[in-house]
Amino acid sequence: MENLVEALDSFRGRRVLITGDTGFKGSWLSLWLHQHGAQVFGYALPAEEGSHFTELHLERLIQHENGDVRDLTHLSRFVEEVQPEIVFHLAAQALVIASYDDPKATFDINIGGGTNILESVRVTKSVRALVFITSDKCYLNKEIVRGYVESDELGGHDPYSASKAAAELVFASYARSFFSDRPFFGAASARAGNVIGGGDWSANRIIPDCVRALIGGKSIEVRNPHATRPWQHVLEPLSGYITLGSRLLKHGEGNMGSWNFGPPETAVHTVEDVTRTAIKEWGSGEINVSEISGKLHEANLLQLNCAKATLELGWRPRWGFERTMHETIKWYRQFQEGIDTLTTSASQLLSYEMSDND
Repeated sequence: MENLVEALDSFRGRRVLITGDTGFKGSWLSLWLHQHGAQVFGYALPAEEGSHFTELHLERLIQHENGDVRDLTHLSRFVEEVQPEIVFHLAAQALVIASYDDPKATFDINIGGGTNILESVRVTKSVRALVFITSDKCYLNKEIVRGYVESDELGGHDPYSASKAAAELVFASYARSFFSDRPFFGAASARAGNVIGGGDWSANRIIPDCVRALIGGKSIEVRNPHATRPWQHVLEPLSGYITLGSRLLKHGEGNMGSWNFGPPETAVHTVEDVTRTAIKEWGSGEINVSEISGKLHEANLLQLNCAKATLELGWRPRWGFERTMHETIKWYRQFQEGIDTLTTSASQLLSYEMSDND
């Protein structure tokens, strides 16, 4: 089993396409692979002002194309022009609350856009590996105590969860119908838990909401303070995607299927735990945490079982909850102090690479 640095170095000189590179996870993945010598190409909606992508000036480091994954003609033409060896599909509508506001767009992006990237990969012979990212929300949540395994039932109450479950079904169909007999090719789907980390400014996410409140000296409002999630630093699942992608390039046909990437099942923390720890790390004194009532359904209990990734890929989380929260709030502190974002993010990448499990 190769270590993370070996996996990263296996991308040196390779042509890598990342959909959703202007997003939170996509920008971190693009920077990470670029720093290890990959030729990174990105396809996504235009970056928002103030996003991690724009603060990194990532457009100077990689080749980015503004585009919508719902536009098959544009997407397939770009994939054909790039001739990538590996594709990481991260482009998505990634918020549960937003899926209630615009369910059709959520289904169009997450199912239709996912289908479009699968179709583009199908007809582009240069592609040797595909990592198709969905979500831990793809599992039919039964509020069970144990972590979900890759063979558990798929489904979803809210439009976001349902869209991710449906995207998994579409991926499985393409994998069986078109990819299983394709020589020297590997495709896998990846399901990660709730990610936190510097550079996320999305609305209705706990860390960005906390940081905005802390900067403004306002009360932090939380919807479901007692809900648990598989919280992990953004670099944790990205290291899993990288390790999986490297393995697919080398031994693709033996690594197809689905993979969970999340913290240990024993690392259970509530929304309130995250909020209180954020306040502590920020160093503020009297900040009130208030609960707001919400009529929209959101799961209370959710965990992943990641034994498959540990046993077969040698992947495991490196940062525990306390380290994750420390590094996350440290990033926002440095941003607030005006420290160059590229310097801060590159430093965290290096720290993560050098970390042992803690």
